[in-house]
Amino acid sequence: MEIAVHHRTATVDGLEVFYREAGDPKAPVVVLLHGFPTSSHMFRGLVPALADRYHVIAPDHIGFGQSAMPALRDFPYTFNALTDVTSGLLRHLAVDRFAMYVQDYGAPIGWRLALRAPDRVSAIITQNGNAYEEGFVKPFWTAVFAYAANPGPETEAPMRGALSVESTRWQYLNGVADPTLVSPDNWVHDQALLDRPGNDEVQLGLFRDYPANVDLYPRVHQYFRDSQVPLLAVWGAGDGIFGPEGAEAFRQDLPDAEIHLLDTGHFALESHLGTITGHIRDFLGRALA
Repeated sequence: MEIAVHHRTATVDGLEVFYREAGDPKAPVVVLLHGFPTSSHMFRGLVPALADRYHVIAPDHIGFGQSAMPALRDFPYTFNALTDVTSGLLRHLAVDRFAMYVQDYGAPIGWRLALRAPDRVSAIITQNGNAYEEGFVKPFWTAVFAYAANPGPETEAPMRGALSVESTRWQYLNGVADPTLVSPDNWVHDQALLDRPGNDEVQLGLFRDYPANVDLYPRVHQYFRDSQVPLLAVWGAGDGIFGPEGAEAFRQDLPDAEIHLLDTGHFALESHLGTITGHIRDFLGRALA
């Protein structure tokens, strides 16, 4: 069966939002929310792998991928603002209820969507998408939190280093058992977008806002306890940003969470697309039955 993947744009609050879409519009919806420093490009294999059974929607966040990248003076680069746009896109597409796959930055956006309308979220797949402080790997996050607490030349320098091609390449290869499975096209593609004039300020703004996500965690945990939303964690155990403790932590509030630790890193789909697809299809088949 040939799966047609459409590449579309929608105007949300005056901003052009790019998204990939496939599957029967009448099927259950799965929303894929990407992380830093990539885009819906990370889902180019997963979208068609799920679209025979689900209506799959994968947007690029504002400032990422093919979506608009307004200047800081024209858009508040906070996770609340990114959530507003994602919520607006779902309204535009008349999506009332959905399962979501969250990774990295996609997680705090997804948690906000759930907190705003808990009954709309049917199930969650988290792939190195954190909701607990246990998941933070210190060498990376110590620098982020230091910069957020005290922005200045000294604390900003490591964050600018995180925008370099060496750092982007590291995100793709660190912790991956077989790095030859990861195409270098990934970091070349992402880096070209990171290197656009002004995008550094976009990313620095989101680094400064990141502690707001941690502040939200108690409410997220309460949402988990109250809703007992079905949750699947498929996690690159070698991730140097969100460690496997972050996956195990979901069972603190969701005892029935299904957790699979994979021998790979931050962008687990690059090496384990088939394995992850299998887990998702099995999980959603039960969770949405």
